Amino acid sequence: MTGMPERLGGLTNRVYRLGGYCIRLPGKGTEAYIDRANEAVAAREAARAGVSPEMLHVDVASGVMVTRYLPDVVTLSPDGFATRPGVVERAAQALQALHRSGAAFPFRFELFAMIDDYLGHLAGKDVALPEGYHDVVTEAGAVRAALAAHPVPLVPCHCDPLCENFLDDGTKVWIVDWEYSGMNDPMWDLGDLSVEAAFTPEQDTAMMRAYFGADPSAFDQGRMVIYKAMCDLLWTLWGLIQLADGNPAEDFRAYAEGRFARCKALMADPDFAAHVAAVARGPAAASRGQSVKG
Repeated sequence: MTGMPERLGGLTNRVYRLGGYCIRLPGKGTEAYIDRANEAVAAREAARAGVSPEMLHVDVASGVMVTRYLPDVVTLSPDGFATRPGVVERAAQALQALHRSGAAFPFRFELFAMIDDYLGHLAGKDVALPEGYHDVVTEAGAVRAALAAHPVPLVPCHCDPLCENFLDDGTKVWIVDWEYSGMNDPMWDLGDLSVEAAFTPEQDTAMMRAYFGADPSAFDQGRMVIYKAMCDLLWTLWGLIQLADGNPAEDFRAYAEGRFARCKALMADPDFAAHVAAVARGPAAASRGQSVKG
């Protein structure tokens, strides 16, 4: 390896390019809520599935990781998803390849258990929750019941599909950063990506059709929309943890408040209750070929 390292970014970690290698140094405090052993397995399996760059070295104790650097790729953003032809479909196909890879990740991503864990983590911190947060968690009990009524097989999921975790070379999208990965409902990845990339209804339709090869059922569409709200409910707490840990990467109070406001707005939309009802009815009551609403 020669030359000076080039900083590549990251909200919680420091990531550098050095020649043909990408070096990740973990951020302060991340050991409190990141399972590095799980991450190492997930990164290896994702590379084996062909959706992530090769992992060359990992030290589970320190969290230092080295992967192959991917040349000639564009790190995506909401604008990139909006302007690069075919990229929404390529991202959906990358997620589909991951979900169908048959990989087994050690961690099970359980939404409501993670909310409880994050709340417990914040209980010892001098950071206030957004007003009404516990009320919305209570309101989400209907969502929890609908999802529990017809559980779907869990698959390997990324679980943190920030735009910046998607790299596009024009013909294929690669996915990086497996810190939060786990076995999960595949619609979490699609719903969370829609939120992170600020997808329009048309982009949601393109994503879902590319993923399923057809219009999704009401059951699948409903779960995707539900997870749009639920990812914001969870990541509100993640933002507050960053604030409590003194992460200077951005204004995490504003981040958390914005997430929570968006969650409440989506849950208040009259269509949201219809999506919850469709999920509660289950897949047998859903038929394909209907119009896609998001």
